[in-house]
Amino acid sequence: MNRQKYNLTATHLLEYLYCPRFTYYEHVLSIPENQEKRFKVLKGRDSHQELKKLNLKYLRKKLGVIEKKIDVYLSGNSGIRGIVDEILFIEDGTAAPLDYKYAQYKGKVFRTYKTQVVFYGQLIKDNYGVPVKKGFIVYTRSKNKLVEIPIKDKDYEELKKIIGSLQDIIINCKYPKPTSIKRRCSDCCYRNICEKNI
Repeated sequence: MNRQKYNLTATHLLEYLYCPRFTYYEHVLSIPENQEKRFKVLKGRDSHQELKKLNLKYLRKKLGVIEKKIDVYLSGNSGIRGIVDEILFIEDGTAAPLDYKYAQYKGKVFRTYKTQVVFYGQLIKDNYGVPVKKGFIVYTRSKNKLVEIPIKDKDYEELKKIIGSLQDIIINCKYPKPTSIKRRCSDCCYRNICEKNI
Protein backbone atom coordinates (compact mmCIF):
# COMPACT_ATOMS: atom_id res chain seq x y z
CA MET A 1 0.00 0.00 0.00
CA ASN A 2 1.30 3.48 -0.87
CA ARG A 3 1.87 5.73 2.15
CA GLN A 4 0.23 8.67 0.39
CA LYS A 5 -2.96 6.65 -0.06
CA TYR A 6 -3.54 6.17 3.67
CA ASN A 7 -5.00 9.45 4.88
CA LEU A 8 -4.50 10.07 8.57
CA THR A 9 -6.89 12.14 10.67
CA ALA A 10 -6.44 14.12 13.89
CA THR A 11 -8.08 11.18 15.68
CA HIS A 12 -5.33 8.83 14.41
CA LEU A 13 -2.80 11.34 15.71
CA LEU A 14 -4.33 11.67 19.18
CA GLU A 15 -4.68 7.90 19.58
CA TYR A 16 -1.05 7.39 18.60
CA LEU A 17 0.14 10.06 21.05
CA TYR A 18 -1.92 8.44 23.80
CA CYS A 19 -0.29 5.10 23.06
CA PRO A 20 1.14 3.71 19.78
CA ARG A 21 -0.39 0.32 20.59
CA PHE A 22 -3.82 1.95 20.54
CA THR A 23 -3.21 2.65 16.84
CA TYR A 24 -2.15 -0.95 16.24
CA TYR A 25 -5.16 -2.55 17.94
CA GLU A 26 -7.74 -0.27 16.33
CA HIS A 27 -6.34 0.23 12.83
CA VAL A 28 -4.30 -2.91 12.16
CA LEU A 29 -6.29 -5.54 14.08
CA SER A 30 -9.59 -3.64 13.58
CA ILE A 31 -10.68 -3.95 17.21
CA PRO A 32 -13.00 -0.96 17.84
CA GLU A 33 -12.50 1.23 20.91
CA ASN A 34 -16.16 2.34 21.19
CA GLN A 35 -15.26 5.81 22.43
CA GLU A 36 -18.61 7.18 21.26
CA LYS A 37 -20.11 5.79 24.47
CA ARG A 38 -17.89 7.89 26.75
CA PHE A 39 -19.60 10.80 28.52
CA LYS A 40 -16.81 13.31 27.90
CA VAL A 41 -16.75 12.53 24.19
CA LEU A 42 -20.51 13.00 23.86
CA LYS A 43 -20.50 16.15 25.96
CA GLY A 44 -17.58 17.54 23.97
CA ARG A 45 -19.41 17.01 20.68
CA ASP A 46 -22.52 18.78 22.02
CA SER A 47 -20.38 21.66 23.27
CA HIS A 48 -18.73 22.00 19.83
CA GLN A 49 -22.08 22.31 18.11
CA GLU A 50 -23.42 24.90 20.56
CA LEU A 51 -20.33 27.11 20.28
CA LYS A 52 -20.29 26.95 16.50
CA LYS A 53 -23.89 28.21 16.39
CA LEU A 54 -22.93 31.14 18.63
CA ASN A 55 -19.74 31.99 16.76
CA LEU A 56 -20.95 31.94 13.16
CA LYS A 57 -20.53 35.69 12.65
CA TYR A 58 -18.08 36.45 15.43
CA LEU A 59 -14.67 37.76 14.29
CA ARG A 60 -11.84 37.88 16.81
CA LYS A 61 -10.80 41.44 15.98
CA LYS A 62 -8.38 41.66 18.92
CA LEU A 63 -6.34 38.99 17.15
CA GLY A 64 -6.38 40.89 13.86
CA VAL A 65 -8.76 38.41 12.22
CA ILE A 66 -10.19 39.70 8.93
CA GLU A 67 -11.96 36.52 7.81
CA LYS A 68 -12.76 33.08 9.16
CA LYS A 69 -14.07 29.80 7.87
CA ILE A 70 -15.92 27.27 10.05
CA ASP A 71 -15.88 23.44 9.90
CA VAL A 72 -13.56 23.24 6.90
CA TYR A 73 -12.67 19.79 5.55
CA LEU A 74 -9.10 19.73 4.22
CA SER A 75 -6.70 17.08 2.92
CA GLY A 76 -2.96 17.63 2.78
CA ASN A 77 0.10 16.72 0.74
CA SER A 78 1.55 14.37 3.37
CA GLY A 79 -1.39 11.98 3.61
CA ILE A 80 -3.40 13.82 6.27
CA ARG A 81 -6.99 15.06 6.34
CA GLY A 82 -9.42 16.56 8.81
CA ILE A 83 -12.05 19.13 9.70
CA VAL A 84 -10.70 22.34 11.19
CA ASP A 85 -13.13 23.95 13.68
CA GLU A 86 -12.17 27.45 12.54
CA ILE A 87 -9.56 28.86 10.16
CA LEU A 88 -8.67 32.44 11.07
CA PHE A 89 -7.18 34.64 8.36
CA ILE A 90 -5.12 37.39 9.97
CA GLU A 91 -4.32 40.88 8.71
CA ASP A 92 -0.55 40.14 8.57
CA GLY A 93 -1.13 37.61 5.75
CA THR A 94 -0.94 34.51 7.95
CA ALA A 95 -3.65 32.08 8.99
CA ALA A 96 -4.26 30.13 12.19
CA PRO A 97 -6.37 27.13 13.21
CA LEU A 98 -8.70 27.49 16.18
CA ASP A 99 -9.80 24.34 17.98
CA TYR A 100 -12.47 23.95 20.67
CA LYS A 101 -11.72 21.63 23.58
CA TYR A 102 -14.23 20.41 26.15
CA ALA A 103 -11.60 20.82 28.85
CA GLN A 104 -10.36 23.11 31.60
CA TYR A 105 -7.21 25.17 31.19
CA LYS A 106 -4.82 24.45 34.05
CA GLY A 107 -1.89 26.66 33.09
CA LYS A 108 -0.31 24.39 30.49
CA VAL A 109 -1.15 23.02 27.06
CA PHE A 110 -0.96 19.23 26.71
CA ARG A 111 1.32 17.85 24.01
CA THR A 112 -1.64 16.16 22.33
CA TYR A 113 -3.49 19.48 22.02
CA LYS A 114 -0.48 21.32 20.64
CA THR A 115 0.30 18.56 18.12
CA GLN A 116 -3.30 18.62 16.93
CA VAL A 117 -3.04 22.40 16.38
CA VAL A 118 0.18 21.84 14.38
CA PHE A 119 -1.64 19.13 12.38
CA TYR A 120 -4.37 21.62 11.44
CA GLY A 121 -1.73 24.24 10.71
CA GLN A 122 -0.11 21.88 8.20
CA LEU A 123 -3.46 21.29 6.52
CA ILE A 124 -4.03 25.04 6.21
CA LYS A 125 -0.54 25.58 4.77
CA ASP A 126 -1.06 22.78 2.24
CA ASN A 127 -4.42 24.12 1.06
CA TYR A 128 -4.14 27.89 1.26
CA GLY A 129 -0.41 28.45 0.69
CA VAL A 130 -0.12 30.91 3.57
CA PRO A 131 2.22 30.84 6.60
CA VAL A 132 0.78 29.37 9.79
CA LYS A 133 2.88 30.47 12.76
CA LYS A 134 0.37 30.01 15.54
CA GLY A 135 -2.92 28.43 16.44
CA PHE A 136 -5.52 28.82 19.17
CA ILE A 137 -7.41 26.59 21.59
CA VAL A 138 -10.69 27.55 23.25
CA TYR A 139 -11.11 25.74 26.59
CA THR A 140 -14.89 25.52 26.91
CA ARG A 141 -14.85 24.42 30.56
CA SER A 142 -12.79 27.48 31.56
CA LYS A 143 -15.32 30.08 30.40
CA ASN A 144 -14.14 29.71 26.80
CA LYS A 145 -10.59 30.79 27.62
CA LEU A 146 -8.58 31.44 24.46
CA VAL A 147 -4.95 30.24 24.51
CA GLU A 148 -2.45 31.05 21.77
CA ILE A 149 -0.10 28.26 20.65
CA PRO A 150 3.08 29.31 18.79
CA ILE A 151 4.02 26.97 15.91
CA LYS A 152 7.70 26.75 14.90
CA ASP A 153 9.42 24.94 12.03
CA LYS A 154 10.60 22.25 14.48
CA ASP A 155 6.94 21.54 15.35
CA TYR A 156 6.17 20.81 11.70
CA GLU A 157 9.26 18.57 11.53
CA GLU A 158 8.11 16.68 14.61
CA LEU A 159 4.65 16.25 13.06
CA LYS A 160 6.25 14.79 9.93
CA LYS A 161 8.05 12.17 12.08
CA ILE A 162 4.84 11.27 13.91
CA ILE A 163 2.99 10.87 10.61
CA GLY A 164 5.77 8.58 9.35
CA SER A 165 5.60 6.42 12.48
CA LEU A 166 1.82 6.22 12.30
CA GLN A 167 1.86 5.18 8.66
CA ASP A 168 4.55 2.60 9.44
CA ILE A 169 2.31 0.97 12.06
CA ILE A 170 -0.84 0.97 9.93
CA ILE A 171 0.56 0.24 6.48
CA ASN A 172 3.36 -2.16 7.49
CA CYS A 173 1.45 -3.74 10.43
CA LYS A 174 4.34 -2.86 12.74
CA TYR A 175 3.72 -3.77 16.38
CA PRO A 176 4.94 -0.76 18.39
CA LYS A 177 6.18 -0.33 21.94
CA PRO A 178 3.49 0.79 24.42
CA THR A 179 3.29 4.20 26.03
CA SER A 180 5.88 4.91 28.69
CA ILE A 181 3.16 6.55 30.83
CA LYS A 182 1.89 3.51 32.73
CA ARG A 183 -1.10 5.24 34.36
CA ARG A 184 -2.75 5.40 30.93
CA CYS A 185 -2.93 1.61 30.86
CA SER A 186 -5.49 1.35 33.68
CA ASP A 187 -8.05 3.39 31.69
CA CYS A 188 -7.30 1.84 28.29
CA CYS A 189 -9.99 -0.17 26.51
CA TYR A 190 -7.28 -2.53 25.20
CA ARG A 191 -5.64 -3.28 28.57
CA ASN A 192 -6.90 -6.89 28.65
CA ILE A 193 -5.22 -7.84 25.38
CA CYS A 194 -2.09 -5.67 25.49
CA GLU A 195 1.27 -7.26 26.18
CA LYS A 196 2.47 -4.25 28.19
CA ASN A 197 5.72 -5.79 29.32
CA ILE A 198 7.21 -6.56 25.90
